[in-house]
Amino acid sequence: MDKRQAIGSWLSGPRAAAEDMGVDFGYRGEGLGLPEEGPGSAAPLGRRFGALFIDWGLCLLIAYGLLAQRDGQVAGNWALGTFLVLSIVTVGTVGFTPGKRIFGLRVIAEGGGRLGALRVILRSALLCLAIPALIWDRDGRGLHDRLARAIQVRL
Repeated sequence: MDKRQAIGSWLSGPRAAAEDMGVDFGYRGEGLGLPEEGPGSAAPLGRRFGALFIDWGLCLLIAYGLLAQRDGQVAGNWALGTFLVLSIVTVGTVGFTPGKRIFGLRVIAEGGGRLGALRVILRSALLCLAIPALIWDRDGRGLHDRLARAIQVRL
């Protein structure tokens, strides 16, 4: 390997370098038995972030308007609690939050079907910590989803 190839592989990242050497990573969700595209496929990161943005905005609106009596700093604290409750109640009952519904996503168990109550609570609590949600695996699942054995899929 000459100097240019080494620098090129460094710039393109380890995944591209591994693919150049013949490693086949497959598509996101393949290891979970999900289809490559369409309903039931792994949810794209952009849609997941969009859903999170909508849900967080809704929780801020609720906290600011109803709970915090117009105090911005207190509203942020209440918004996190509201987000936790919203996530537990909506994912635990219908499988999606309002933001996920708008973006056409659903949270399911690894084997299919709905998540159990304890797994929904674990997933929601880890999501509120933020750090587990920022650590992804090869299939694009956050650590909070891996630990709760959940998958976010397209509707």
